[in-house]
Amino acid sequence: MIAQLVFLILFVAGVGLFARKISSIARNIRLGRSEDRTDQPARRWNQMIRVALGQGKMLSRPVAGFFHVLIYLGFILINLEVLEIVLDGLLGTHRLFKPMLGSFYAVIIGFFELLAVGVLLACVVFLWRRNVQRLERFHKPELSGWPFLDANLILIIEVVLMGAFLMMNIAEANMPEHGGYLISKPLGFLLEGVSEGGLHTIERVAWWGHIVGILAFLNYLPYSKHFHILMAFPNTWYADTVPSGQIPVMESVRKEVSLMLDPNADPFASPAEPTHGEQPSRFGARDVTDLSWKSLMDAYSCTECGRCSSVCPANMTGKKLSPRSIMMKTRDRLEDVGRALDEGKELGSDGKFLLGDYITAEELQACTTCQACVDACPVLINPLSIITELRRYQSMEAGLQPNEWKSMYTNIENNGAPWQFPAADRLGWAESSKN
Repeated sequence: MIAQLVFLILFVAGVGLFARKISSIARNIRLGRSEDRTDQPARRWNQMIRVALGQGKMLSRPVAGFFHVLIYLGFILINLEVLEIVLDGLLGTHRLFKPMLGSFYAVIIGFFELLAVGVLLACVVFLWRRNVQRLERFHKPELSGWPFLDANLILIIEVVLMGAFLMMNIAEANMPEHGGYLISKPLGFLLEGVSEGGLHTIERVAWWGHIVGILAFLNYLPYSKHFHILMAFPNTWYADTVPSGQIPVMESVRKEVSLMLDPNADPFASPAEPTHGEQPSRFGARDVTDLSWKSLMDAYSCTECGRCSSVCPANMTGKKLSPRSIMMKTRDRLEDVGRALDEGKELGSDGKFLLGDYITAEELQACTTCQACVDACPVLINPLSIITELRRYQSMEAGLQPNEWKSMYTNIENNGAPWQFPAADRLGWAESSKN
């Protein structure tokens, strides 16, 4: 009875703390601008099933994709066994489902053990790639310090969790009343010669270590890059359905241009004034609250895998722009804003902004809007959306664009093209070449 009570306290505390953090993250995401992304539900469900559930984009890089699928399947399927552990802990039973499922139970646990071995193998491979092989995209400036340690900690924790699961079964494999399963039975020699009392102790320590480790890992998730295993599903459902490369136009700008091109419009008509108490809309984004809520969800969904930065032409040529860094800095700023709200402070009370204090103009101006980062992301994150909104603010409100850009804007306004030649003279060279 005491064990059940201790388990209940740990379980309620673990789930409660996790729910509290999720509520805080949801609040932070809602700080973004409103945007309707509920259109085309059938396409969105297909998108989520194909990309998040089916890991459709991970396999574009076969080695990393294969081992990631192993970890993904292990994480999703082995945790189905957690249901039995939770019920056993609350009810004081042991392997509650075994009598219900009969011989099929051994098949299920054997399959889980096989997945656990696959997860262990994948974690070892990923630890090797990060720390021994030292792939370049895992050793960029934005991954120094905590992000690099976090990635290693996640892999080590998964090794410990899978090890505890297997050790629990290996201990039982040496008990006369059990006999083991697909993997634990042949590995039973590891505990051969241990007394029955010792086997029970090892089994209980592994059992408690497995479930307590899962509860601890659950609360670690929202603070780590591994949070993407939960965020990938809503993020892919709400992802863009418009053609790649189509940059959204501000409605206020669209209306103004439409009036300019409408020969029947009153040229002296004043734009509509904001209603009482309503703040005029900002051109682009200066801080996280100016961004769309979907861009803020993107920031929390980032896997920090670096695929976006590894294909970014600006990053490859040594410029400071890194799409992965853009996402990480956006998340850092949003977390700082959230902490200030938790402390009862007002928005913007720290005097800092995403643009300037976290992301520099030099990073933004290096972007070629080629969409390579968007295409590479395995969970359909759009770093370009944040970049273009920040640049829109730079150009339309702050006037911080380079002089070369100003000349281009002037030419487009006056000549309808980035060049300084009027439209009538633009093809003059072609006509002269005929002579």
